[in-house]
Amino acid sequence: MLLNRSALAIACFSGLFSSSIFAAEEAYQWIAGDHHIHSRYSTGWDREQEPPAPILGGDAIYPIHMNALMAKYFGLGWMVATDHGGPNHSKVNLERAYPELQQSRLVVPEVLQFWGMELDTPGADHSSLIIPHSHEESQQLFDIESRFAKREPWPADPSWDTEPRMLEALAYMASQERAPVLIANHPSRSASDIGVYGLDTPSELRDWNDTAPNIAVGMAAAPGHQAAALNTDGSVGSNRPRGYYSNAKTMGGFDQYTAIVGGFWDSMLGEGRRWWVTANSDSHVHYSEGGVDFWPGEYSKTHVWAQRSHDSILEGIRNGRVFVTTGDLISALDFSVTVAGESVSLGETIKVAAGSELAVTIRFLDPESNNARGENPSVKRVDLIQGELTGAVADRGDDANPTAKVQQRFSAAEWSKTDAYTEVETRVTVERSGYLRLRGTNGYESEPTQDEIGEDPWSDLWFYSNPIFFEVE
Repeated sequence: MLLNRSALAIACFSGLFSSSIFAAEEAYQWIAGDHHIHSRYSTGWDREQEPPAPILGGDAIYPIHMNALMAKYFGLGWMVATDHGGPNHSKVNLERAYPELQQSRLVVPEVLQFWGMELDTPGADHSSLIIPHSHEESQQLFDIESRFAKREPWPADPSWDTEPRMLEALAYMASQERAPVLIANHPSRSASDIGVYGLDTPSELRDWNDTAPNIAVGMAAAPGHQAAALNTDGSVGSNRPRGYYSNAKTMGGFDQYTAIVGGFWDSMLGEGRRWWVTANSDSHVHYSEGGVDFWPGEYSKTHVWAQRSHDSILEGIRNGRVFVTTGDLISALDFSVTVAGESVSLGETIKVAAGSELAVTIRFLDPESNNARGENPSVKRVDLIQGELTGAVADRGDDANPTAKVQQRFSAAEWSKTDAYTEVETRVTVERSGYLRLRGTNGYESEPTQDEIGEDPWSDLWFYSNPIFFEVE
């Protein structure tokens, strides 16, 4: 008997489930999601009142279940409700948004929905805070937001908006029984230029990761607001910058912290940090209604290798079992390193002897179906990027790893088709500890360049994988 997920939900509530159904649900698989989605509880504020009163729909406009329905429509299996705050917003989340999330879980059971928020991060820009699924999740978020969100107090208190206070918040989260996950959103949107950073600096992100390495685990590689160049009919022509990155432009839709080979991300990985990348919609208002956003899953997806459960998905994110893509360029990825019969994949580490030859396998699914634009883009090239583990940096503001480079580039001439998958195998001999990661595109640029105002986001698609580490003994 075959059941789709809706039928499975009905069967579970009716007590008609069997062990074979649960076995299918427990299989590891790629599950696409979005950790940064706003609802009408990202409010405006009536400042004629004391304290200011929240105005529903003042910033983002959709109910949570509308977001979940659209996430389902565009192929997502998980999402996080992440409204940002303001004066006493912790009560808005607790008393109004959370009950709607509970309703949304009933209305759209096919999408696993996490509770969270876009934290108004002390001393920095915004961050996605993902709360573990539990009976205490609403109180856990209320506790964190009411204590540490920098816009929470009224009257406003500048002492809440400092870097030491963020480290205090992370230490507090680390002391909790169920550790949340925190991901820095649009980390260089406030940067004034390439290599000239704004609210999120390299030293600050290192401090976060040092304080709570199991919580502050990474950053958004592809920020939201990617539909900024689109008019309401979907045509290109708006003069708004892609991702709302006004100064240091995105590169192929990706933040400079990720897109520059040998840049900040590689400097973090070169220290041996388990620092992962994700993608999200940052959905507030869809471009068809005059906004700058795609629906959840319409353009960007964060694919997590996990079982279909809240706990497994959160652990997959926490441990880097993730690849990200735009425009549904690929929908599955098998990237592995094998030495002496032992294999590891994304986020994992293998110990090898000096001079070992790593057998690298890259298999990806370039789906034979149209994306939300009604197009079927194809992968033109895949880059294998290699960097060395160079140890802790002397300057915590360091944003470079000179050892990181594109080790090999693969195009259709180098790969083969096995069933529906595209496959390429190569071998890499290593003398020093390091890591490998992947990047692919539907274009022909050897490196992603800064996105021009009005550039069509659907014409410039990329995917990135998190790394595999190897330690030379």
